[in-house]
Amino acid sequence: MAAVQESELKVIVFQLKNEEYALPVQFVRSIEKVQHITRVPRTAHYVKGVINLRGVVTPIIDLRERFGFSPVPHSEQTRIIIVALQDIEVGLIVDAASDVLDVPVSSIEPPPETIEAVEADYIHGVAKVGKRLLILLNLEKVLGTESRSS
Repeated sequence: MAAVQESELKVIVFQLKNEEYALPVQFVRSIEKVQHITRVPRTAHYVKGVINLRGVVTPIIDLRERFGFSPVPHSEQTRIIIVALQDIEVGLIVDAASDVLDVPVSSIEPPPETIEAVEADYIHGVAKVGKRLLILLNLEKVLGTESRSS
């Protein structure tokens, strides 16, 4: 009798406000240290500006501010996760990037119903990995690409 292979999702784990979040690695291009960010006028408060990353001008979003958390000064652990979705490349400022994990798809549950609808939009699901709970982000909602394509 052949064992059933459980499919897994490879994710990048990062921290925001002492919680662990995750993004599928298929969207992640690189993880960078914080560098000089050039402000761009008349952008949303969570858009910190742009960086020149290896010749590509990349907009930078502070995920703390995107989710309504209070901003904190950048530290040695602060990272910019460069993600690509469709033809958009964006940097996401996070408190720290820590792991690459294989998460069994069967361990991913939908967001709890008690979460406010707006916040739940950003969450694809919650994964239980051992004693850890990882909040899987819906990158399309975080970047707001769904509203552009519809």
